[in-house]
Amino acid sequence: MIERLKKSSLMFWSLEILIVVGIIAVCTKISFLFSPIAIFISTIFVPIILAGFLFYMLNPIVNLIMKIKLGPKKHISRTWAVSLVFILLVGVIVFAAVAFLPKLSEQVTTLLNHVPDAATSTQNTVQHWLNQLNDQQFVKELDLTSITDKIEKNITSYANSILKGVTSGVGSIVSTATNVVIVAITTPVVLFYMLKDGYKLAPNIKRFLPAKGRDQIMELLEKMSDTLSKYIGGQMIECLFVGTFTAIGYFIIGLDYALLLGVIAGICNIIPYLGPYIGIFPALAISLSSGSWMSVVYNIIVVLIVQQIDGNFVYPNVIGKSLQIHPLTIIIILLAAGNIAGIAGMILAIPLYAVVKVVVSYLYNIFHLNPKETS
Repeated sequence: MIERLKKSSLMFWSLEILIVVGIIAVCTKISFLFSPIAIFISTIFVPIILAGFLFYMLNPIVNLIMKIKLGPKKHISRTWAVSLVFILLVGVIVFAAVAFLPKLSEQVTTLLNHVPDAATSTQNTVQHWLNQLNDQQFVKELDLTSITDKIEKNITSYANSILKGVTSGVGSIVSTATNVVIVAITTPVVLFYMLKDGYKLAPNIKRFLPAKGRDQIMELLEKMSDTLSKYIGGQMIECLFVGTFTAIGYFIIGLDYALLLGVIAGICNIIPYLGPYIGIFPALAISLSSGSWMSVVYNIIVVLIVQQIDGNFVYPNVIGKSLQIHPLTIIIILLAAGNIAGIAGMILAIPLYAVVKVVVSYLYNIFHLNPKETS
């Protein structure tokens, strides 16, 4: 009987589960030991993630510069190529700061000062439209008073909460500014060494791998890196395209704060599928505050045109079908990730899922389609 229990799979998995539960219980009792590790990881997480994103964007440019010939058998070294890319990056940042930052700062200040007036104007506009709707015969029998009262209360409460958040969040603003400065200092340093010595990582990893599966593991790592590179580089091009042409479209239709709204649309486009719908809300609010139906219609037309061009021409060419993720799957992932980790989760969920999918597909092809080679 005892020997039978020892050989039983039920006994084996029961013991495994008990061991895992015991480890978790012990870890909860000594959680204070892990707090320094958590603080360390949270401190370096943001600079490494930002540097990683920039690495995948700038590394192709570094490799392209290194192909430039200085003589019959001499090329630009990697260190000089990285330095040139850094100079180019600083030049772009300085140009953007000089050309756009003053105007953007002015629009942000003006918008914050006009939030109460815009909220009141939007409330009056919505009330006017609802009054016109009440005059229609098919809605006279409906009681819309409660709905309009809720709309008025919500608009007023939202405006008040925005003002309170701006006035009472001085401490958090200072803390955030400090963290931003730290990240701004550490990220370029991490990025420089990633670009300079990143190519050494793969050979060093290969040295520690077993000879039997070394080539397969390196091929998998190369596919994972290629997937991340295509997604991150393509996503940045998409955001730049959407932000630029949305701002141009808003400027053409005469919408206030066109540059600021274009920047918001570009940033929101980082979130696939749901981002454009999030980015249009501020523009619609400003259009509503103008009191014109046509401004709202023009706003929607601009967004539809930009998204159609992006979806039919830009996205297929810069990202293509490399991810091969169904839109419904992306929406489900975004909803779950947003509920778990907020905006950061929604931004990181898709590339993480793409990498995991590459790993699973590769392992499936090895162990299922080629059983003879793996045995």
